[in-house]
Amino acid sequence: MLMPPPDPALIADKARHVAALRAIVPGEGVIDDDAALGAYECDALTAHTQRPLAVVLPSTTAQVSAILAYCNRTGLKIVPRGAGTSLSGGSLPLADGIVLGFGKMNRVLEVDFDNRCAVVQPGVTNLGVTNAVKYRGFYYAPDPSSQIACSIGGNVAENSGGVHCLKYGLTTNNLLGVELVLTDGSVVRLGGKGMDGPGLDLLGVVAGSEGMLGVVTEVTVRILPAPESRRALLIGFASVEAAGACVAETIAAGSAIRSMSRPC
Repeated sequence: MLMPPPDPALIADKARHVAALRAIVPGEGVIDDDAALGAYECDALTAHTQRPLAVVLPSTTAQVSAILAYCNRTGLKIVPRGAGTSLSGGSLPLADGIVLGFGKMNRVLEVDFDNRCAVVQPGVTNLGVTNAVKYRGFYYAPDPSSQIACSIGGNVAENSGGVHCLKYGLTTNNLLGVELVLTDGSVVRLGGKGMDGPGLDLLGVVAGSEGMLGVVTEVTVRILPAPESRRALLIGFASVEAAGACVAETIAAGSAIRSMSRPC
């Protein structure tokens, strides 16, 4: 992977940038120790690594806004990071930039069963949404294989999916609204609690944009009634071709199935 050449002036001015960022996010909100930065040098795609200039861990939208405004003024690059479970290198840092981590923004802000939605911060895990609503018989449909660890903010950035998405769609099909901080620090809201709002489908542009259009600090997702029952079925086939045909027919019928050529 060919990364852009870093700006030596930004790296040489690291101490000033770290001090300014600590003024915005005090306490343990800024990491600049080289050894500690090793934990953020890649996501689950470990073939490519790069330690960032610093890691900043905000806990409020106001802090995120101030950080982006500062980086916009100084030319510091920004790479947003959720839980780091991505296999696409989506949160690979830059040597002359910061990683903006959302581990501290991990609260479920509201559950609205009447409108069948939940409002959460980006650091809430995918499975955490389901856990917050399952006591009323609801769940969040998109289910990446890393759902126990991956975050909703990262799901929005990558437009994540899973087996349930064959029936219920990807993240973009279950996304109702976001609070978004733009590169200059401006805070905007897109969508809300209703499906298919008027005007341009800006939510559809944000989903899958990998943080290039802005940083998501709040997400409103659709929740669904959980099915009354679920069954797992293991079927043996005489050939891979027969198994593949079954997979194609099952998906065409609107259900989910996975095929494996040998025991896991």
